[in-house]
Amino acid sequence: MLNKLDPMGFPLSYHVGIFAFSGLTAYAGFFELCKPKKGEKVFVSAASGSVGNLVGQNAKLSGCYVVGCAGSKQKVHLLLSYNDSIIALLIIEFSLQVRYFPDGIDIYFDNVGAEMLEAAVANMNTFGRVAVCGVISEYTDAAKRAAPNMLEVVYKRITIRGFLAADHMNLFADFSSATADHLRNGRIHVLEDISQCVESIPAAFMGLFRVDNV
Repeated sequence: MLNKLDPMGFPLSYHVGIFAFSGLTAYAGFFELCKPKKGEKVFVSAASGSVGNLVGQNAKLSGCYVVGCAGSKQKVHLLLSYNDSIIALLIIEFSLQVRYFPDGIDIYFDNVGAEMLEAAVANMNTFGRVAVCGVISEYTDAAKRAAPNMLEVVYKRITIRGFLAADHMNLFADFSSATADHLRNGRIHVLEDISQCVESIPAAFMGLFRVDNV
């Protein structure tokens, strides 16, 4: 089904990013699945990505304490450059979760899977929530597939739920309105990585798996 696009005064590129499935994924996964409360501790993996960066920003707007991890020092610096209230870590530093979450994790938005999911669950609080958006570390490496300690899940009554943005199209109008309001009032920063021309598509796609782009 095709619909005529109303740019709403924003660049057209926003409508394949923040106003499209990336934005809806972040909005639905965080608000509908995780149901954040002010003051809760939130951990976001792949926090410089098209979904992760919006989850982090929505979490800060909700009054949460936020720590995000990224796959390179360049991405960590990028995160800090536009939001110094979000703590950013390199993705390999699993042990730092304990340092930055001395009181445990309430919400984990997972874009990575594998060891990162295991470490997050080990540090989660009772009644913690995990929204599983993606497992980028496992897509091309079967050896990295892992599962959290299920005893932790049982004893802490942790909820782990996978989801797709398509499951939450009923939220699109609310999401679009809220996002437009945040943008107009300067509360959300748009992070874009744009490749020019059709010829650039293969390199841009492969860059997703090499942590080259956002």
